[in-house]
Amino acid sequence: MLKWSAILLVVAVIAGIFGFFNLVAAAAGLAKILFFVFLVLFVVSLFTGRRGKSM
Repeated sequence: MLKWSAILLVVAVIAGIFGFFNLVAAAAGLAKILFFVFLVLFVVSLFTGRRGKSM
């Protein structure tokens, strides 16, 4: 999924160079949403991955 956010970032940069402002806004919006989704998933995985065996 992180690959998709990188692809959308590249699309946003290329669209900005060519001046397609609507496409830039859409790609940047999707990249922001994906960033926060991955941030939440990262924090959740930090907490769930540190559980060890209790004996």
